[in-house]
Amino acid sequence: MSDQKNDNGISPNGTGDERVITLSGMYENYFLDYASYVILERAVPSINDGLKPVQRRILHAMKEMDDGRYHKVANIIGQTMQYHPHGDAAIGDALVKLGQKNLLIDCQGNWGDNRTGDGAAAPRYIEARLTKFALEILFNAQTTEWQMSYDGRKNEPITLPVKFPLLLAQGVEGIAVGLSTKIMPHNFIEIIKAAINHLKGKTFRLLPDFDGGGLVDVSNYKKGHRGGKIRVRAKVEIFDKTTLVIRELPYGVTTTSLIDSIVKANEKGKIKIKKVIDNTAKDVEILIELAPGISPQVAEDALYAFTRCEESISPNACVILDDKPLFTDVHEILRVCTEQTRDLLKRELEIKEGELMEKWHFASLEKIFIEKRIYRDIEECETWEEVIEAIRTGLDKYIVTPSATPKRGDKRLKLFRDITDEDIVRLTEIKIKRISKYNAFKADEKIKQLEEELKQVRHDLANLTDFTIAYFERLLEKYGKGRERKTKIADFEDVNKVSVIANNAKLYANLKDGFVGMGLKKEQFIGECSDMDSVIAFRKDGKFSVTKISDKAFVGSNLLHVAVWRKGDDRTTYNMMYLDGKTGKSFVKRFNVTAITRDKEYDLTKGTPRSKILYFSANPNGEAETINIQLSPTSTARKKQLEFDFSELDIKGRASQGNVFTKYPVRKVSLLETGKSTLGAIKVWMDEVSGRLNVDERGKFLGDFDTGDSIIVLYKDGSYELKNYELNQKIEVNDICGISKLEKKTVISAVHYEGSKGWTMVKRFQVETQTIDQKFSFISDHSRSKLLYGTLEANPRIKYNMKVGSQKIDGEINLKEFIGVKGWKALGNKLSDQRLTGIKPIEKKKKAPTKPKNKLSAGDSIEFDVDGGQGELF
Repeated sequence: MSDQKNDNGISPNGTGDERVITLSGMYENYFLDYASYVILERAVPSINDGLKPVQRRILHAMKEMDDGRYHKVANIIGQTMQYHPHGDAAIGDALVKLGQKNLLIDCQGNWGDNRTGDGAAAPRYIEARLTKFALEILFNAQTTEWQMSYDGRKNEPITLPVKFPLLLAQGVEGIAVGLSTKIMPHNFIEIIKAAINHLKGKTFRLLPDFDGGGLVDVSNYKKGHRGGKIRVRAKVEIFDKTTLVIRELPYGVTTTSLIDSIVKANEKGKIKIKKVIDNTAKDVEILIELAPGISPQVAEDALYAFTRCEESISPNACVILDDKPLFTDVHEILRVCTEQTRDLLKRELEIKEGELMEKWHFASLEKIFIEKRIYRDIEECETWEEVIEAIRTGLDKYIVTPSATPKRGDKRLKLFRDITDEDIVRLTEIKIKRISKYNAFKADEKIKQLEEELKQVRHDLANLTDFTIAYFERLLEKYGKGRERKTKIADFEDVNKVSVIANNAKLYANLKDGFVGMGLKKEQFIGECSDMDSVIAFRKDGKFSVTKISDKAFVGSNLLHVAVWRKGDDRTTYNMMYLDGKTGKSFVKRFNVTAITRDKEYDLTKGTPRSKILYFSANPNGEAETINIQLSPTSTARKKQLEFDFSELDIKGRASQGNVFTKYPVRKVSLLETGKSTLGAIKVWMDEVSGRLNVDERGKFLGDFDTGDSIIVLYKDGSYELKNYELNQKIEVNDICGISKLEKKTVISAVHYEGSKGWTMVKRFQVETQTIDQKFSFISDHSRSKLLYGTLEANPRIKYNMKVGSQKIDGEINLKEFIGVKGWKALGNKLSDQRLTGIKPIEKKKKAPTKPKNKLSAGDSIEFDVDGGQGELF
C-alpha cells in the first residue's frame, strides 16, 4: 500500500496516529510562502506609490505624529513599530536612507554622508519631520485604501495616494527571492517635464541623474529595462602635470571605497601614484599625486580602467503591480504614475465637489428656515414626528427636490438632492442666538462663494488633463529650484587596459634555456612591461608561441627573439630567412602576427626536420632592410656573395612558406643596410573632443607620419612641444592653440605681450629643438607676459584692436610681411607700446570644395579671447 500525501506533505504510515512529515511538501509550500512574502512585503516597491512597505509605514507614522516640529528619530522608529513587524534597526536604517535622498524627510542633526560612507548618529540624537513636498503629494485620508496592521490594532495604508512619480525620483534597489530590482534615480525637473509631455501626447526621454554628480554613459540604458547597462564615472580633472583631482563621484561609490580601489591598483602596479589626499568636506575633493614621469592623461584613463572611478551598473526595473512582480521600464512607470496622479486628482475634485454641494445644500436650507421663519411652525407641535413633518412642510413651499416635478414657472429653489431627516435634525439644532443674529447678506455671499467654487471644480473636472498639467507646473515652480541636473551625460570611450596600464614590471629572458618572465632578474633584460601583457618568443628551429606574462615560463630552448606582443598589431613586421631541412633550399618571407591562440606553437618553416632560421629581424614600423648572404665556399655557385632587399617581398601571413632565395648552402647572413618602412606613412588624426590621436579619421587630420616624423603642439601659455605620433596618447585640446605635423618649413607665428616692457610683440621662428615630450617657452618668464595669438599657418593675417584712452583703434596686419623668421628666443618686433584688447584671424577666401569638408587640415589656427583665454576652432 503506497503512502498518500495530504496538502501539507503529511502522509499516514502504519497504524494508529503515527504520521510522517515529508520535507518535499513542506519545502514546496513554505518556500513559496516565504518567497512571496519577501517579494511583496520587503524588497520590491509598489508601482502605485514607489515605496517599499517599511518606507510606507515610516511615512505614515510620521504623518500621524506631524505637528510641524521635529521629532526624535528614536520616537519615529517606535511609532513605526506599531505597523512594521520587524526590529528597530531595520526601521532606523530605512529611515536614514530615506532621509539622505533629500526629498521627503527634513533632517536635523548628523544623518551621515552617503558620499563618504559615514553613518548617521544614534537615533536619540537626530530628528526629522516631513517636508512640505511630502505633505503635499503623499497624503489624503479620503483617497487612501486602508488595511489592518499586523496585530489588528491599527489601520495602515495599503499604498499611499502619491500624486507624483516618486519611484523615479528616489530610485530603489532591492534583492528578493529569485529576483531583484534596481531603478536609477532621475532628475526631479526632468520627471515633471516628462509627465507634462505625456499628458500633452508628446514624446519624452528620461535619463538617470545622481546627487553625487559625475558622468554617465546611457548609450545602452534601454529605458532602464532588464538587460540594459549604464556606465558611471567620477569627474577627474588634471590639476597640473603631477596632480589629478576628483571632485564628483560615480553613483554608488564613496570616497573611502574609491580611495581604497586607487591604493590597491597602485599596489598591484596598475597605476603609479605617489600619494592620495582626501580633502573632502562640504565638497568632494580627492587629490592624486602622480609618480615622476607619469602622464596625467594616461593616469586618468588608468583610473577609469583599474579603479572604481568607473563603474558599470545594470538597471532592472521590477515593481509590484496587482500583487505581482512586473518587469518594465522607466517610461512605462512614468506613464502609470502620471495617469494615477490624474485619477487621484479627479477623485479629490469629485470629493471636493460633493463637499461643496453638501455645504451649499445646507446653507440654502438654513437660509430658508431662518428667513421664512419656519421655526415658528413647530411651536404648536407636541411630538418629535410632528416637528419633523412641520419643518418639511414649511420647506416644501420654497424648494424643489430632484425627485419632484416642478410646475412651469415655478420659482422655488431647486436642490441637488432630496431633503433627509438628518437635514431637518440639523436645522432643529440651530441655536436661538444664531437665528437672532442671522445676517442675510453674509449668507447670500457665502452661498455665492460656494457656487463659484463649485463652478471652478466642475470646470477642472471637465478639463482634467489641463488641471493635471497645471498641478505639475505648480510642483515645478514650488519645489524645482536647486534640483537641476547634476550628472553630465557623455559618451565614454572604451579604455584599452593594456595601453594605459603602467609598466609595473620588467621582462627578462634566458634565451639559451628558453625561459621568459618577470622573475628572471639575473637573465637578459628585454624591456618594460605590465602584468597584463603577452610575450611572443621565436625559436631558432622556426617555431614561435605567445604566452601570458608571468614570473617564469618555459617557451622552448634556443630562443632567437623575445618581445611584448600586442593583439591586432599590423605594423610590426618580421623579416626572415630560413633553411628547409628536407630540400636544403633557403626561403625568405615577411609576415605579421596579428592574432593567435595563446600557448599554441606555430611553425614558420615548412615543418620538415632540421629546418632552422638563418636570419630574423623584428621591425615595429614595417621597415625592410638589405642583408648580405655568404654562401658556403664548397658550393658550386659562381657568386658566393649575395645581397637581398626585403622590400622586394610582400608582407603575407605567418603560414606562408615564402620565396625561394637560393638552392645552395648558406654559410652566413648579416645586415648590410637598414631600410625605411614599406607600409607607407600612417595617417594620423586628433579627436577634437577627447584629444586622442587615432587612425579612425576622427577629428582634425594632422598628416602622414613615417619613421622619424613628429608632431608640434603650440600651447596657449606661450610654449611649444614636440611629440611622437604614438596612437592612444591624449592631447589637452583646451590648452592648445595649434597642432600639426612638424615639417622642415613649419614656422610658428606669435603675437605676445612682453610684461617687462609693456609692449605687444610679433615674432616668427622655426623649431630648433629636437627633444621629444619637453615644453619650451618662447615668451619671457615675466609674470605679466602672455601669448595673445599663436598659429602654425604659413601666411597668417589678423585683425586687432586696442584702446588709447577712450578711443578704440582697429588694425590689420600680415604677420609674414611684418617680420621675418628669427631665432626662437628672440623677442620679435614691436607692434604696439601697449597690450591689444582683441585679436581675430582673417580667413582666406577658399574655393568651394567638390566634396564637403568636415575636418580641419594641418596648420589651421585656433582663435581665443585675449582676456579670457577661451579658444575655439574655426
